Amino acid sequence: MALFDRLAVYREQGLAALRIMTGLLFLEHGTMKLFAFPVPQGDGGPLSTLMLFAALLEFVGGILITIGFLTRPVAFILSGQMAVAYFMAHAPGGFWPAVNKGEAAILFSFIFIYLFFAGAGAFSVDNRKKI
Repeated sequence: MALFDRLAVYREQGLAALRIMTGLLFLEHGTMKLFAFPVPQGDGGPLSTLMLFAALLEFVGGILITIGFLTRPVAFILSGQMAVAYFMAHAPGGFWPAVNKGEAAILFSFIFIYLFFAGAGAFSVDNRKKI
């Protein structure tokens, strides 16, 4: 028990690690749609209006989450985006997320809702020290 109590002093850094990695992984989804990097997502053709909107949210939102700027409102919006993505793109493929390939959308949605409540943590623009 004492070990876990000592680890609690690193809660903000652990939150920052979760935020930064989530932001970078989410950003990658946007770059796949917008720039076909590191690989194209989908058929590589022009994006529909809905997919372009999603790609912009993923790209800009991923950057903002990574640097920890406007973390709470951005995380709230992105959580909703992932919930909508799950129900539009994955749920029609079956009930079980492992079958309909919706695990990532669910995880992103719940991590973002956690960030909405927890904030950015350490190493963020939101928590920079005022001079």
